[in-house]
Amino acid sequence: MWLNDLYHSIDPIALSVGPLSIRWYGLAYLFGFFATGVMIYRVARRWRLEVSADDVVTIMTAVACGVIIGARLGYVLFYGKGYYLAHPLAILMLNEGGMSFHGGLVGAIVGAYLANREVGFAPLTLIDLGSIGAPIGLFLGRCANFVNGELWGKETSLPWGVMFDDAGGGAVFRHPSQLYEALLEGLVIFCVLYALSRRQPPRPKGTFIGTFLMLYGCFRFLVEFVRLPDQQMGYLAWGWLTMGQVLSLPLVIAGVAMLVWAHKTNAPQGWAEEAEA
Repeated sequence: MWLNDLYHSIDPIALSVGPLSIRWYGLAYLFGFFATGVMIYRVARRWRLEVSADDVVTIMTAVACGVIIGARLGYVLFYGKGYYLAHPLAILMLNEGGMSFHGGLVGAIVGAYLANREVGFAPLTLIDLGSIGAPIGLFLGRCANFVNGELWGKETSLPWGVMFDDAGGGAVFRHPSQLYEALLEGLVIFCVLYALSRRQPPRPKGTFIGTFLMLYGCFRFLVEFVRLPDQQMGYLAWGWLTMGQVLSLPLVIAGVAMLVWAHKTNAPQGWAEEAEA
């Protein structure tokens, strides 16, 4: 099983310098933010929205802070199951893992909105731009989950099964659900949104975030069927419903609603002052 051999051949630590260790997981976040910033800059220019590199740095700095804070708090609230109430200092232990996409999404939107006061995009235009690059970060993050041996799936006899025995998965082959999510949430969504972004004139405001939310919610809901739920949570109902699925359903609904709104309003992408005019 070649994928199993690949997993066991990669060290989660990318680089060590003295007592300092840099993990692939941290690099995934770094390169994900960088790639998203590049996509915001390039797509904005293609849409004839003049934006500077400094503007993008301002936006991505705020987004990065929002993602990290939101993802951690989201995990604490949705997956902590009371543990962090008893151990509040553990909330700060980011090196121990525990990040929630849904919390990170909220944090990213809040961070982008605050930074955008200096840049001046129409808020929904900036969110659309960010949603085009976000799947790259998701792809890298899920690959890093695979390297870390976390968030693995149920047992399988498929030829690409992976044995996460060194990470607590036991001596059985399991679905590499991290890579399923990397493919669907990352590559597939990116290809769809990038193709849409190249159409002229630009699709109406809300088209891209609506598509992103709808596709992510659907893909995450489906992958949860082969991914083990967080140990402290287990299944919530019927022997299959997970917290990830519960949190993904509202994203599907919000995405569809946003697409309907975008189609009806047909509001062009642009700057905040243009929206007010």
